[in-house]
Amino acid sequence: MRGKRAPRRQIPPDPVYNSVLVHRLINRSMRDGKKTVARKQVYAALEKIRQETGQDPLEVLDAAMENVKPAMEVRSRRVGGAAYQVPMPVRSERRISLAIRWLIQYANARSNKEYRTYANKLAAEIIDAANNQGAAVEHKQRVHKMAEANQAFAHFRW
Repeated sequence: MRGKRAPRRQIPPDPVYNSVLVHRLINRSMRDGKKTVARKQVYAALEKIRQETGQDPLEVLDAAMENVKPAMEVRSRRVGGAAYQVPMPVRSERRISLAIRWLIQYANARSNKEYRTYANKLAAEIIDAANNQGAAVEHKQRVHKMAEANQAFAHFRW
């Protein structure tokens, strides 16, 4: 019999925008434990979003997250010696984590010549995602396509 799972650690909201999502974005952007550097870059990105779009950066970030969050994903299941890619719904916490991870991953993949700083790259990726374009949104669409293509194995879900 399985024991009870420990409650999830509560993440406090960030001090400037009072948003848990921004705090998670900062934590995920952090490299080598340098939180102050990550915080400055994320805040600079949000400020750049405000300048470029003329909208509240939190609203743009929320729109981007909604466009990047996957609803379905495929997971490997071994059945009778064969591995099947079984489509499964994504839990809400994981949806947010994947969206943040993909935004940061594809922001980092952008050209250094064009954007120069991480803040510019992140701002550009978030704006693109909010407009339903960009690499992170394409990644979500690929994941959904894969889940759709493997719908025949949905009966292996348990």
